[in-house]
Amino acid sequence: MSAGMNFQDEFRDRALVQNMASNIRCMAERLSAPVNFMEVCGTHTMSIYQYGIRSLLPEKVKLVSGPGCPVCVTPIGYIDEALACTADPRNIVATFGDMLRVPGSCSSLMELRAGGADIRIVYSPLDAVALAKNNPERRVIFLGIGFETTAPTIAASILEAARAGLKNYLVLAAHKTMPVPMEILTCDPQLQLKGYLCPAHVSTVIGGGAYKPLADKYKIPCVVTGFEPADVMQGIEMLLSQVLREESRVEIQYSRAVTWDGNKKAQEILARVFEPCDAVWRGLGLLPGSGLKISEEFAVFDAGKVLSLDVPETMENPACRCGDVLKGKLTPFDCPLFSTVCTPEAPVGACMVSSEGTCAAAYKYGR
Repeated sequence: MSAGMNFQDEFRDRALVQNMASNIRCMAERLSAPVNFMEVCGTHTMSIYQYGIRSLLPEKVKLVSGPGCPVCVTPIGYIDEALACTADPRNIVATFGDMLRVPGSCSSLMELRAGGADIRIVYSPLDAVALAKNNPERRVIFLGIGFETTAPTIAASILEAARAGLKNYLVLAAHKTMPVPMEILTCDPQLQLKGYLCPAHVSTVIGGGAYKPLADKYKIPCVVTGFEPADVMQGIEMLLSQVLREESRVEIQYSRAVTWDGNKKAQEILARVFEPCDAVWRGLGLLPGSGLKISEEFAVFDAGKVLSLDVPETMENPACRCGDVLKGKLTPFDCPLFSTVCTPEAPVGACMVSSEGTCAAAYKYGR
């Protein structure tokens, strides 16, 4: 389908999507038991809620939202470290805008910014490098979070800072890689997952082949799909087809952007600057080999090593169910705080803050 379609409106054609929904209903009648498919991409989650995809599916086909939002899976301990970076008035903290309102144990970047801390929104890591060049007497700390999609751009900023000989540019890195948590969730007997809608943005970098070990080892179908309604529906069709044929392989629906091998140049930049490490995920805990840390060659740019941060003991709101939402154990509507105590204007958990958060998507489109 995607090879013959060129314009966004074509992927939002109501008749096309309804025909796909009819086909999915027919396929579902052949299922011996209900199936759970998980999307692990925040943009997919937002699209599914925005276009009412769940309402088009039969009862036997359920979509479960997973840990696809990079801001949401960033643990509260990292937020507290970012807040601690503002204690020194010589520091400039540079961040993407969706990090500002994420609650830490006692405050948020937005609250500290209102109190006078020098916290600046940037649209690219290279903007933070420019800040360091233009403020040689200050220290610029960039908050480096995200999956394999944004990590290459942050690696490139470190390479640029090294090339320019900057001594005042640091990155507080907390990057995550996607295949490991997918493996953990596949093994969770409570979820009973039968297929994945694999993340599209991440897959442009790591390629569809990155999910082959998952499909081979756990016999679970994987489809890399785009974000438009027709993309998502076709991805579900492809997953159902594999289930009905008792197959488990990786398919790329989003072939207009994703290849099997991914972006080799981005992979090379990542490998040069970062190395795998264990990482803490909100809701999932410590996952071995699921993160990226700055390598020893570039340790002078690693804020975690260069700075001595005074970080208070981490405290999370016990009523917030963000961790269970990220694991697909609960929907936002199951959280007692959702849309009452916790709203986009006054978020309690990260899932309500980010534009890719499941709770934010449910609040905006699902109520």
